[in-house]
Order: sequence, then C-alpha cells, then structure tokens
Amino acid sequence: MAPTVRSRPSLPVVIAIALPLLLAVAVAAISITARVRGVGEPTPAPPQTGPLAVVPVDAPDAAGPDCTKLLAALPAGLSSGDGTLPTRPQAEPAQPGVHAWAAAPQPVVLRCGLPRPSELNPASALLEINGVRWLQLSDDAPNPEVVTYVAVDRPVYVVVTEPVDSGSGPLQQLSDVIRAELPAAPVRVR
Repeated sequence: MAPTVRSRPSLPVVIAIALPLLLAVAVAAISITARVRGVGEPTPAPPQTGPLAVVPVDAPDAAGPDCTKLLAALPAGLSSGDGTLPTRPQAEPAQPGVHAWAAAPQPVVLRCGLPRPSELNPASALLEINGVRWLQLSDDAPNPEVVTYVAVDRPVYVVVTEPVDSGSGPLQQLSDVIRAELPAAPVRVR
C-alpha cells in the first residue's frame, strides 16, 4: 500500500476560497456597524405644529353643552412616550367640537359630538381605560399610521385618532378628563 501524499493547495485555490469568505465577513461587519449607529434608517420627521385643517364631518352635538364642557377641560399638552405633545391650533374655518395636539407622523385629534359609530353592536369588543369604555375602529390598512377610538359610554360620542406608536399616554390622559367631565351612560348598541 502506497503512502498517501498530501499536497498543499495552490495559491490560486486558497485565494479563490478565502476571498469570498473575507468579503462576506466585511459586508456583515459594515452592516452591523451601520445598524448600531443608525445609518441608513430614516429620521422621523418632527411633528407639524402649524394650524391643522380639519375636515368637516357630521357632528350634531359638537356645539352642545357636553362637548363645550369637555373641550374647556382638555389639557394644553398630552403626555406621550416622547415627551409632551403641544396643542395644535385649527386652521380657519375652525370646526366645533375639535381639539388637536401636535404629534408625528399625524396629530392626535379629539372630536366630540359625533353620531353613534355604525361599528358599535352587541358583539363589539370594548376597551376600558381609566373608567371610560372605548371602541377601537380599524381602517384595514396594511400598515396604518393612526388608530381611532370612540368613547361609547358617555352622553356624547368622543372620537380620538392618534398615531399607532404614540403609546397609551394620550388615551389614558384623555380618559381621565372624559371621566371627570362627562357622566357615564349606558352603551347604546342600537
């Protein structure tokens, strides 16, 4: 039996094997470094603070005493994960029953006095936050920017639309004001 002879691979074979491996390691290192430093990720735009053009909607109770009382008690700023969201004024003509706060990518908007939402029925799942019962509405968008909640257990319907990533602070704070200013009422599902 003849002894096996081991030969060293030639230099071109070593380079052909090592070069792709070194390239893969370099690309991975650059990618990890860029991710850690946040390079390549878009910087979120700051919230707009100028007057907000509010689309008119059917709000039969917006100028009524309940909405007037609620709007007068709303805070100038809302707590959010990123700090405090300042009030955002309405553009003229201002809509009754509306208050907004500057947030990104969309403002937090409260509308008071809207009609009963058609989505509210005996099988609706309601969230209770700080003593206020909310119906969450879905816009069925694949990547929604905002989420909408309707307070359904008060003498008037209060709708809050906020960015999906604004956290629970705005809705909790608004629930406290609604609970303090508007008496609880039975949920009217029909």
